[in-house]
Amino acid sequence: MKIIAKRESILGPLQAVIGVVERRQTMPILANVLLSAKGGRLSVTATDLEVELVATSEVDVQRPGEVTLPGRKLLDICRALPDGVEITLTLEGERMTVRARKSRFTLSTLPAGEFPNIEPAAGSVEFTVNQAQLKSLIDRTAFSMAQQDVRYYLNGMLFEVTPRHLRTVATDGHRLAMATLEGELAGVRSDLQVILPRKGVLELLRLLQNPEEDVRLVLGGNHFHAVTPEFTFTSKLVDGKFPDYERVLPRDADKRVLGPRLELKDALARTAILSNEKYRGVRLVLEDGNLQILANNPEQEEAEEQVGVSYSGPRVEIGFNVSYLIDVLSVLGSEEVRLQLSDGSRSVLIQDPDREEALYVVMPMRL
Repeated sequence: MKIIAKRESILGPLQAVIGVVERRQTMPILANVLLSAKGGRLSVTATDLEVELVATSEVDVQRPGEVTLPGRKLLDICRALPDGVEITLTLEGERMTVRARKSRFTLSTLPAGEFPNIEPAAGSVEFTVNQAQLKSLIDRTAFSMAQQDVRYYLNGMLFEVTPRHLRTVATDGHRLAMATLEGELAGVRSDLQVILPRKGVLELLRLLQNPEEDVRLVLGGNHFHAVTPEFTFTSKLVDGKFPDYERVLPRDADKRVLGPRLELKDALARTAILSNEKYRGVRLVLEDGNLQILANNPEQEEAEEQVGVSYSGPRVEIGFNVSYLIDVLSVLGSEEVRLQLSDGSRSVLIQDPDREEALYVVMPMRL
């Protein structure tokens, strides 16, 4: 195997796939990337047995072949070389020689036949969606995913596909985020729900970099595939049933509050400074035209903020984890924010008043 390529033609695919190469490996082969060169193209594959990424680029293939070699070492070498330099990769026995100008590096290799790959399974649903739209759906909900929860089905994101919409939902049991892309999905004839694991969600989000291009999604068969001209993403699905999110949405929230998003976010951030470091609780007191935000801590220090809002109704007092509220206000892009609630013991529904395709539910906390 021998290829000649510009530094960027090797560096680009390596950077695209390196996220799934674990630093601490139970299997040495998983610290390697698979290089496959044929037909004027180089494909670079990385896997952690749960997520598999393949990125390609055009190179000058002198001798076709495939081999695996240490991914992070090759990436570090390419990064350290000057921009625009021409790199020659030559497989000599069980060693890969990397040459560029006056530099020469020799890397150990392992046979390509030992590299594990996720066996592709026939998907039950296949459709195409714009990359920017998919990225927006994930961006607006990913922060609500659980981390290392014993309820393993929460450590990921629900993708719900119907002939009429694509929806993402994430929850950690304390808050829920949901975003919907309305519109007919060509090729989708039935409803399907799959859970993409947290690591897969974050890798896919990182790969969706071309807002003008589409991405083809193939779901089902225990796998989630995303394919573009630049990369192929494959992930195993979380085997479990996602909670019925419709039951969590507040149905009897009769009190509506409209307020300035940034002003409210800044007031919460300031109040949070003196909240309990462990529980992060703040108290919201809602009265006609005014929202009072209060916090205190075990040292008996106190913070108070006042924010003018559009509200008329009875006095309501309710406690929240301030971080959850700030997270929601950070992903909303609107000037104003709408809060809907019923009383001080039930969840609040938060939305952009002009764009209702995304909604957020935050559970209250006792203070």
